[in-house]
Amino acid sequence: MRWDKAIAFVLSYEGGYVNDPSDPGGETNFGISKRAYPNVDIKAMTREMASEIYKQDYWNACRCGELPDSMAIAVFDCAVNQGVKTASRLLQIAVGTTVDGIIGPKTVLASFKGGQKAVVRYLLQRAKSYMQIKNVVTFGANWGERLVRLAEIVIEDDDKKAWI
Repeated sequence: MRWDKAIAFVLSYEGGYVNDPSDPGGETNFGISKRAYPNVDIKAMTREMASEIYKQDYWNACRCGELPDSMAIAVFDCAVNQGVKTASRLLQIAVGTTVDGIIGPKTVLASFKGGQKAVVRYLLQRAKSYMQIKNVVTFGANWGERLVRLAEIVIEDDDKKAWI
């Protein structure tokens, strides 16, 4: 269920074919870039093909299936938007584990111990990281809106669990 929610969220922002010269990813479709996947026909990419790539190379790479629901969605979206290494490092900062960019058992465990505060710290670290990107002027408003919407979703999920 959370994979379905996570991929639906990502694809709501990463939909359709784009070849924006100001985007460092270049030609993209469903957020999958030609730069990252040079052997993929980006223009012919389907939603299902994009979902398979996202599951294997982003969700699984960040061990999202092992993280608490809210953190899994937040980390996955960051991995798609900012890269697996950045998503992993920001998680480690948020939960207070060694920052090496590789999510291991200690980081997974700390993400459970950190609870909702860790998710909030993660989202704040992500906002801070956006400010360090050189083309924040071009894409910053969209990134900010995406982050606010993500925060609403993950905090709402945690609030619902508190009542169950």
